[in-house]
Amino acid sequence: MAFPAEILSEQEEVVLHLRPHGKSVVGPVLVLILTVAALVMAWVLLPDNEGGRIGLGLVAAITIYHGARYAVHPLAQWRCTHYVLTSDRILLQHGILTRERRDLPLNRVNDHALSQSLLDRMFGTGTLVIDSIGEQSARLAGVPHAQQVQTTLYELIELSPDDDEDDEDGPDVEEAPEPRRGLFRRPVG
Repeated sequence: MAFPAEILSEQEEVVLHLRPHGKSVVGPVLVLILTVAALVMAWVLLPDNEGGRIGLGLVAAITIYHGARYAVHPLAQWRCTHYVLTSDRILLQHGILTRERRDLPLNRVNDHALSQSLLDRMFGTGTLVIDSIGEQSARLAGVPHAQQVQTTLYELIELSPDDDEDDEDGPDVEEAPEPRRGLFRRPVG
């Protein structure tokens, strides 16, 4: 499932569009290979009589169940999970038949933490937990290039306008915009 671009506002631009790291599909792919191998072995090794056909039917039912539950479903769920960082918010979307989408405005994020196991550090992945105002949090598991994503998120938070800043200046005060640093550099001059 592609991420729908029509949910973005006109001035909003996508900075990062990620899905969980590919290491999360290794287990389901191995399960799929093993279930197919078990089905082929049963088909080849069981005798061609009524008992063999009953045995083959049982093996087929078991392998199809396990293949669907532990291989096809996790692969489809991985494919339908999106982590999108835009210039204004963080969008999290997941779900195969029923879809759940969550938006966190960048100006409401007050903390983000990265945790990595030894295996995560080897692959460059991690789990990013984002806390926002109002006791809300989001958990992005298996984020590829996790440290770079956290740095990008920090830069986006620093560049996002605060709601309080608009009220303090008043409508008559105009200031020259500061040159931006990081991902969204303004041309000089």
